[in-house]
Amino acid sequence: MITGSTPAKAAALIAVMCMAQVLGMLGVFAFPAMLPHFMDLWALTNSQAGWISGIYFAGYSIAVPVLTSLTDRIDSRKIYLVSCFVSMIANLGFGIFSQGFWTAIVFRALCGIGLAGTFIPGLKVLIDRLKAPFLPRAISFYTACFGLGLNASFYYAGVIFEWFGWKPVFFIAGACSGFVLLLCLMILVPMPIEKKESSLSGILSALDFRPVWQNSGARTYIIAYMCHMWEMFAARSWMVAFLTFSITLHAGSTPFMAPTTVMAVAGISGMFASILFGELAVKFGRHRIVSAVMTVSGLLSLGIGFMADLPFPALVCLCIAYTFFFQGDSAAIHAGVITAADPDRRGATMALQSLAGFAAASLSPIVVGVVLDLTGGGNSPFSWGLTFATMGLTAFSGLVLLLRVHARNKP
Repeated sequence: MITGSTPAKAAALIAVMCMAQVLGMLGVFAFPAMLPHFMDLWALTNSQAGWISGIYFAGYSIAVPVLTSLTDRIDSRKIYLVSCFVSMIANLGFGIFSQGFWTAIVFRALCGIGLAGTFIPGLKVLIDRLKAPFLPRAISFYTACFGLGLNASFYYAGVIFEWFGWKPVFFIAGACSGFVLLLCLMILVPMPIEKKESSLSGILSALDFRPVWQNSGARTYIIAYMCHMWEMFAARSWMVAFLTFSITLHAGSTPFMAPTTVMAVAGISGMFASILFGELAVKFGRHRIVSAVMTVSGLLSLGIGFMADLPFPALVCLCIAYTFFFQGDSAAIHAGVITAADPDRRGATMALQSLAGFAAASLSPIVVGVVLDLTGGGNSPFSWGLTFATMGLTAFSGLVLLLRVHARNKP
């Protein structure tokens, strides 16, 4: 078992948990990556496809405040291991039993619950087992690997689907969650937790977010985070379908890059964007950088859908640029929430941020599907143009909020 008591052991523990996170996330975007196939296979409407994509994040947002709060009262190792088991069962169950809309809804919701019990509780696993000097680097690497896991999920699903079909995508994802479960069971040292006051009252107290919401600075960035998550997960859930539609407009031509590969490359560019704009926010001011990034992201969203008939390489470049900006404000917004939080309520503030953000992420793919159905089923650039515009409107909403708060706080 690894304790993280020395630099070498700390590095090993960080590396193992980062690897575990990426492997455990292979199923996150498996459904959106194969969305066009499932729409044909199960005769799904755009609205139904949006529900299946969105229910994943609904499961996450419902479970995350409870599971995150429990890490203060139960060894985070236990929550992490149980959640790995849930992820394994959910992915295997999807591959074995899913035959249409309703069965897919059930297993994708379970997958979201599994992620809720591994992402932040996994970070708590590290924090509980590392000495203070190792924490900044551990947090940096672990949170960066969340983005890597999202991008790997797209690429992995696309490659496995092309070679073996859709079922093995979920079987392998489930097997990887099982491997992570066994690995962490062997290497993570159990940590006794100091007994808290009455478990029920303690949990209810931890779930009281009213003091957090009354903090205007934290509230502003939490709402900005909701806007960010709405746009990001709507785009991530539907961009493969959008690129697939674009390919159909160029009959006879072979795309130089598969849509799932485009999303993986775009996601990696978004990771670097988040780091870059996070550093710029420290130097030039968080409000200024976040506002600028939201402006560019919103403007790109207003045009990209109407350009579906562009040559495919040009459209790929636009999609990568759009991803660069809609992911670019992530680190700066996270820092804004943490900086504005009351130090005594920082955990509750982060829990509310995660709950609110993933609640928005669960709704946006559904809304996008409805807009597509109402505007012609996504069978024209006009339909996709209006759809992407609904994504970008939230970026402008976040921008307006930040500008209003900044103006109000000026001396």
